[in-house]
Amino acid sequence: MGMILRKSNENEIEKIVEISKKSFDTDILVGGKENDGPPQYDDINWHKQMFEEGHLYTYMQKNGEIIGGAILFEEERKLYVGRIFINPQHFGQGYGIQLMRDIECCFPDVYVIQLDTPIWNVRTNRFYRKCGYRQTGKDIESVYYEKHKNEDSLYDL
Repeated sequence: MGMILRKSNENEIEKIVEISKKSFDTDILVGGKENDGPPQYDDINWHKQMFEEGHLYTYMQKNGEIIGGAILFEEERKLYVGRIFINPQHFGQGYGIQLMRDIECCFPDVYVIQLDTPIWNVRTNRFYRKCGYRQTGKDIESVYYEKHKNEDSLYDL
């Protein structure tokens, strides 16, 4: 696919927010409420803060087209995937799976990756299981997943 995942540049923030908004606004198609994405999914200032703290990542094609992004938190050999998003025009083309693979590869010292997703979102729950993540818990709002890279990976790391 020829994709690049890297820390974002400041001049990419507006485009990343635009894609985040488009992506999460499609959740209405899988059980979400209108304009009810994750906290601050459409907020430029919040994304600027994530950039300044080193958590904002750009996902782009080699030709420079930004097609998605991620908010990632690394701490002591653990990675928490705060969110990933792909431009809806690229849905169903394998970019989400490739993004998760690239996230796993970009953090070679991490041994466990954790994330959560809304309980109502059948699309993301199916997606994370397809990527090899195991459910570790559930509450009234979220399902919690993790993957131990050395044990669970579907990918050749």
